[in-house]
Amino acid sequence: METDTPVIELNHLTRRYGKLEAVNGLSLEVRPGRCYGFFGRNGAGKTTTIKCLLNLLRPDSGTARVFGLDPQRQEVAIKSRLSYVPDSVAFYPWMTVNQTLEFLASFRPRWNREIEADLLRRFQLDPAQKASNLSKGQKTQLALIGAVCPEPELLVLDEPTSGLDPIVRREFIQTVIGAYHGSDPERRTVFVSTHLISEFEGLIDQFTILEQGRELLTMAAEDARERFRKIRASFPQAPAGLDLSGALNVRQSGRDLEILADGNSEQLLERLRARQPEELRCDSLTLEEIFVTAGTLAKVGFQAVSGEKETLRK
Repeated sequence: METDTPVIELNHLTRRYGKLEAVNGLSLEVRPGRCYGFFGRNGAGKTTTIKCLLNLLRPDSGTARVFGLDPQRQEVAIKSRLSYVPDSVAFYPWMTVNQTLEFLASFRPRWNREIEADLLRRFQLDPAQKASNLSKGQKTQLALIGAVCPEPELLVLDEPTSGLDPIVRREFIQTVIGAYHGSDPERRTVFVSTHLISEFEGLIDQFTILEQGRELLTMAAEDARERFRKIRASFPQAPAGLDLSGALNVRQSGRDLEILADGNSEQLLERLRARQPEELRCDSLTLEEIFVTAGTLAKVGFQAVSGEKETLRK
């Protein structure tokens, strides 16, 4: 794979369901070796976008490319190099866990039996159990094993931890996805759609937030943490006449202030220090907090960083 070729590239992708625009002019680029987060509320257009990438849906306009290839014309070539776990999985009910994995392996030129055995043990799945008797969470676990064992170049995950209990969820994210991505970081790419953003915090290195089918914000995770800050200040008495212009959001409760800053935290801190607060603290926002704050960003016409360009999303 050419390292200068994006693994995923969308240009002005649009997909409608009747009059509803599920995806509206979406453009993004995923470079090789990234763990890319695709965030949005339910109905934001995440699953529709992924289905367009996999030729499960045809876009109404715009283009989608995977490994530089057209999903509509080169579907087999694309799918031989990736694994996909949808938000709802199903298997042939008469097959056992082992038969299901053998069936999936038969379509792959490569299958890591050591990973298979290790994940079966970790997830405590019985190879002899029929798929029809698996719980929703167990079916998700089986799908994840089937996705990771071929060691694909691209792992596409749509709400991959849906139905998993918190302990298994944490182990899968930290151990399985982390090990998959980390074992060959230049070649392996993860594209994950999820609302459990906090659990992927340490893995995501770039993300896009989708709002009503449109890109609201695209940034590198480290740049986002550096840019967005939460400032907490406490004063001897409720402050009056304090200039906090430029803040994204200000909440005051008596003598306590909580301020969201967009790249201007030092200026705001300087103004606050001049009023001699009893307490003053400045922390980076987590990716989940940035996602929650996205509505505020949209209202102020946030200037989003997309690759090396800055574009205004309104």
